[in-house]
Amino acid sequence: MQTNESVLNRGTNIKVAVKKRKLGENILAYLFLAPSLILFITFLFYPMIRSVYLSMTLTDPRGRVVEFVGLDNFADILSSGQFYSNLKVSLLFILLTVPSSIIWALFLAAITHNKLRTMKIFQFIFSIPLVISVGTGSIIWFLLFHPTAGMLNYFLSFVHISPVPWLTSPSWALVSISLMTIWMNMGFLFIVLSSGLQGISEEIYESAKIDGSGPLRTFIQIVLPLLTPTIFFALIVSVIGAFQAFGQIHILTRGGPMNTTNVIVYSIYQDAFVNFRFGVGSAQALILFVIILALTLFQFKVLEKKVHYQ
Repeated sequence: MQTNESVLNRGTNIKVAVKKRKLGENILAYLFLAPSLILFITFLFYPMIRSVYLSMTLTDPRGRVVEFVGLDNFADILSSGQFYSNLKVSLLFILLTVPSSIIWALFLAAITHNKLRTMKIFQFIFSIPLVISVGTGSIIWFLLFHPTAGMLNYFLSFVHISPVPWLTSPSWALVSISLMTIWMNMGFLFIVLSSGLQGISEEIYESAKIDGSGPLRTFIQIVLPLLTPTIFFALIVSVIGAFQAFGQIHILTRGGPMNTTNVIVYSIYQDAFVNFRFGVGSAQALILFVIILALTLFQFKVLEKKVHYQ
């Protein structure tokens, strides 16, 4: 009996010790996670919950709730022609920037994907936009777009082309913003796609060369399918980034001329921080979140089927 009792006591002590050890490990884990959790709660979860609440209210210029209106803000936005006009501008901006950015960065990554020493210099040059802030890049392009002193119109004069009103014409404003955005995206996409190319084994190129495949045919029929996971990642990130574009629009055109560059994000800024309609701005932000989420899920559902995973 004493032996059995001692065995039971020993088993109980072991279980208690194991529980204490697990509890200590959990406490230690939460201590390590605490800084990140505090940051996420403060700057992500709380603002998101606050936005949901504000989207159903009317506020004064100080952001204090005046009246609870339920879903009226959403109904007003979805019945407004201005919202759909801003959505159209946002989608057109995505069509102008995302495919062009990916194709241009892929071209640069492909031509610099060799072992020549000089290619390192070009790789460095093509990566420079990654370290330039949106504000600095916008000022650089603002000078380039200047109607009289800008370098772009100066170069056009050499081929006897009349000056282009880059930022002042409704026909050219969004195109101008798109050109600047393509240049800004070039650095990040170039690095991502170059990394994808470096992940393809050299044996594949050698096998294709032995089979008599030329460089262009090898790239289209062999390299591109192997690069589809990287291109798919670049597409997802670029679409989300294009929906969130704000800095270059605020600095270069402020949504004009005639609202031709007034994307949804800039409309949110105007409603919330210029007109102090925080409820309407929060409602637009939530609608934009749903649009981005739906479009991202659509890309995963449809386009991921064409991704070739090794």
